[in-house]
Amino acid sequence: MAMALARAAGRAGAAAALALLWLLVCAPGDAGCHPLTVADLFDRVIRHSGRIHSLSTALYAELEKHFPPRDNELGRPARKCHTSGMLTPNGKEYAQKIPREELTHLILKLLQAWKEPLSHFNQHIEHHQELPDDSLSKAKQISNMVHELKTGVEKVTEKMQSMGIISNSLNGMASSEGTALSISNEANMMSDSDFIHCFRRDSNKVQSYLKILKCRIMPENSC
Repeated sequence: MAMALARAAGRAGAAAALALLWLLVCAPGDAGCHPLTVADLFDRVIRHSGRIHSLSTALYAELEKHFPPRDNELGRPARKCHTSGMLTPNGKEYAQKIPREELTHLILKLLQAWKEPLSHFNQHIEHHQELPDDSLSKAKQISNMVHELKTGVEKVTEKMQSMGIISNSLNGMASSEGTALSISNEANMMSDSDFIHCFRRDSNKVQSYLKILKCRIMPENSC
């Protein structure tokens, strides 16, 4: 019981530290420590999403190398990702027309849709003894980093709301656990390479939407 409580406390402490990471530019207690601006927060989440996309690209190449499609799969139909049912804008032009609140919600929704499936994938891929440790490490990193990115985007959202950049109506847009569970079950039916291919696609969308959102809020960046 004591050990379980200690683990729970450790997780709570880690969560608090993670939240702090997105709010400060230095260690608490430092004389020069100050909250991040909304521009700083955007830069952090955009860089973080870029690292996630790079990791997923590398992992996908490694999975394709170790598990090439069989002869009877070469002509298989195009992959259907478990997030295909989510309406997402294709291209910068369409994304720029979406209200800020809806675009922010879409980013959070995409990240939420991948949290549970990535956790299951990380547990499942550990049983592939033929995969190098580096590939297993990438899968674990991706899962952890998506959780971190969602926390970061939530902090950006809170900052924008406190500044009046977006309305608080976003608070009522949270997706239900039932929808997340349904999406998670669909994801578990995919092959490993298809799964990472789909995640790579969505991670690129998240990064693009974050860049577009930042540019719309801060047009002085001329982007």
